[in-house]
Amino acid sequence: MHLVVNQIFTGIVSGAVLVLLALGLNLIFGFMEIINFSHGAFFMLGAYIGFYLLTAFGSFWWGLALVPLLLLLLGAIVERTLIKPLYRRSVIDPLLLTFGLTYIVTQLVEMIAGKQGETVNAPSQLNFQLPLGFTTYPAYLTFVAVLAGLIVLGLWLLLERTNLGLIIRAGIRDSTMIQILGVNFDRFRALVFALGIALAGVAGVLNSPITGVYPEMGNDILITAFVVVVVGGMGSFWGAVLSGLVIGVLVSLTTLFASVYASIVPFVLMILVMTFRPRGLLGTT
Repeated sequence: MHLVVNQIFTGIVSGAVLVLLALGLNLIFGFMEIINFSHGAFFMLGAYIGFYLLTAFGSFWWGLALVPLLLLLLGAIVERTLIKPLYRRSVIDPLLLTFGLTYIVTQLVEMIAGKQGETVNAPSQLNFQLPLGFTTYPAYLTFVAVLAGLIVLGLWLLLERTNLGLIIRAGIRDSTMIQILGVNFDRFRALVFALGIALAGVAGVLNSPITGVYPEMGNDILITAFVVVVVGGMGSFWGAVLSGLVIGVLVSLTTLFASVYASIVPFVLMILVMTFRPRGLLGTT
């Protein structure tokens, strides 16, 4: 029973990382109608930047604080210089560009850092077991789940309780209408893309002490993040949250009882959802 409970908690933690990635994908797709295949590369880049900041300053917290800001800036630069010129062209062009960008970023990281990967230690302040009465659980993993939950809550409040969020939600619903109403839609594209990339960077930093950092880590998680978006419902905020947690827990439990099948669980769930509820768990028709 202790093993089952621990696996459920582990599934929630891995699901929380997936949720952050999926919410970034959802924002970019919903507002800009771009499928961002480079999302996993920025997840990996955030993890590496966090690792080098940890190496330079001797503290994990520097990476957690600075990576979102650095990737926010990098995301805005990428959108303004690479993606913006493609808006009036075929929707396939941005997809191909971000697909190619993934390989460029991955190869650059391999050239600079090597292919072998690096181990990242959890912060010493969280290097202990948290007593839960009937079992114990690593404090760092608990921290990841709690912080991811706070980020999700903060993002929801931003979208639901601010004028910026109102414009983003309106742009997701009908981008043509908000342009007619005089909103500078082009400027908000850069902001939304940058925000989605920053979420990927935070997820990478939080995940680095769990799996370590290596150049292919973004490719390994990206497809699962897309599955989370599809299962939850394209453009659905809470659908992505629910889907990420469900998939994380299901994969974790399958790893315990039948590990050989764990890697296919997300795809089986996606097939079932697309067959019986094509709009996703919480998506709209």
